[in-house]
Amino acid sequence: MIGLGSLFRRFPSIKMAWRNLGRNRIRTGLATLGIIIGVIAIASLGMAGAALQQQAQSNLGSLTNEVAVSSGQDSTQDGITTDQVEQMRDIIADAEVVPQKTNQTTLKSRDGQEVFVSVVGVTKASALYDTTVGKAPTRLQNGALVSVETARELGLELGDPVEYDGSLYRIRGFLAAEDGFGGGGGNELVLPLSALSEQEYYDSVTVVAASGEAATTVADILEADFNEQGRDSEEILSIRSFASTQDSINSFLNTLNLALLGIGSISLIVASVAILNVMLMSTIERRGEIGVLRAVGIRRSEVLRMILAEAIFLGLIGGIAGAIASLGAGYILFQVLASDGMLVFTWAGLQHLLSGFAFAVFASTLSGVYPAWKAANDPPVKALRG
Repeated sequence: MIGLGSLFRRFPSIKMAWRNLGRNRIRTGLATLGIIIGVIAIASLGMAGAALQQQAQSNLGSLTNEVAVSSGQDSTQDGITTDQVEQMRDIIADAEVVPQKTNQTTLKSRDGQEVFVSVVGVTKASALYDTTVGKAPTRLQNGALVSVETARELGLELGDPVEYDGSLYRIRGFLAAEDGFGGGGGNELVLPLSALSEQEYYDSVTVVAASGEAATTVADILEADFNEQGRDSEEILSIRSFASTQDSINSFLNTLNLALLGIGSISLIVASVAILNVMLMSTIERRGEIGVLRAVGIRRSEVLRMILAEAIFLGLIGGIAGAIASLGAGYILFQVLASDGMLVFTWAGLQHLLSGFAFAVFASTLSGVYPAWKAANDPPVKALRG
């Protein structure tokens, strides 16, 4: 308030502008409401896009640094051979090469309930899986990991036995639902690779790199080493990098975010037209008053400043109120779409609040330029005549 009082004393025209807004509160309130709605539209749609992007990144999670390898369409084997796995380890020294064998089976609970599960045989379980309870061992040589969903359906606890192919394996951990290759979701049973020793070939190999960029490099190296390039190209191994998928998703979501911001901006453009109308009506109603001010020596610049200040005040008030309302809307959006409402206080959320506020002030100021110029350049004699 001290700063505002000092500003009023230094620039009386700004004080007059502040008072003028209160002379027709209904019209001022409606113009401000239009700005608030515009800011909420811009900020909320922008934060919705940011929340979707956050959710997409969370869903892919650690997969962005993984390369999935499987048998290609031109392979003469029914899977990936041990020699091919060793060749991968030789040419990729700085990444974890994790071969896997897969199958399906049915698990039974003590009361006879049956659940169909996917079976994955793997040695380096900790490279692919996280657990909510228990621990995924660095080398899975005995014991088993089961998904949370499977454990819940069968009433399993840590240390309980599960049977596969006539052998019993003690449960050492429950898989986190969002983690691991393939998501770790659904009904899944992870066993030592030796449990599926009857299968000659590996069904897939996951290469875990240090980053998404490193995963892309690994995919290129494997592609060049195993698959023929050129006119007579052959796909011995099918190689997919999830880092490129993340880039594609980010590109799409960025485009979507711009589209949403564009839609939200329409609301502020409409509000700007309303402000333009309010300012024009205000200057027409006060034409005689402005003529008197000019006749007693008030300069054009003061009249220009007064009318422009009114438009800026509308933008500031509407922008601040809209940003505060958008903060609550953003919290709900991030909570629903990204499962973490506090993300609204990160730059991903706050940048859209600032964008909405800045656009509101800019649009309001721009809407006040013509009415201010018209009022400042109206000849005093003509204005006094009405």
